[in-house]
Amino acid sequence: MTPDDRLEHARQLPSPNCSERPPGERVSLLVIHNISLPPGEYGGGHVDELFCNTLDPGAHPYFAGIAHLRVSAHLLIDRQGRLTQYVPFNRKAWHAGQSCHGGRENCNDFSIGIELEGTDHEPFTPAQYDTLVDVTHTLIQRFPELSPETIVGHSDIAPGRKTDPGPHFDWAHYLARVRRRES
Repeated sequence: MTPDDRLEHARQLPSPNCSERPPGERVSLLVIHNISLPPGEYGGGHVDELFCNTLDPGAHPYFAGIAHLRVSAHLLIDRQGRLTQYVPFNRKAWHAGQSCHGGRENCNDFSIGIELEGTDHEPFTPAQYDTLVDVTHTLIQRFPELSPETIVGHSDIAPGRKTDPGPHFDWAHYLARVRRRES
């Protein structure tokens, strides 16, 4: 990890959709998401465009309803396990929206958001799990308040509003691998 909280091995694509964390706020939550644009289609760079405010609303009918959004995540892990970083970890990415965890509102203030390229309707790839485990290990080393117990899905912090990472995300497999790396 670089001194400015970026992963050296990730493609860097800075998003304007971020801000400073509140003074004294520490990273204490890791949120796992899924995304594909258009829904169910992979590649094409549309996630990059959404997070960088360059998504063409006329490029696909679905985009007309989301091109105005100002959202981001810290990282995207594509289907091949490749990383793109949009926001340094010491800054607040705009990934969680209206959210609550442990009685605390606005999870963006104290969380890191990782998007997995995928949907609620199909499994994630082995390469994505490999990369996610590696990144999680790096983040736990960098942010001492993170642990396997402080990792949640978007659906956990925005129930009824969000469903990701979805029923095909293998929490048991992922967390067992993270715990093995931490021991």
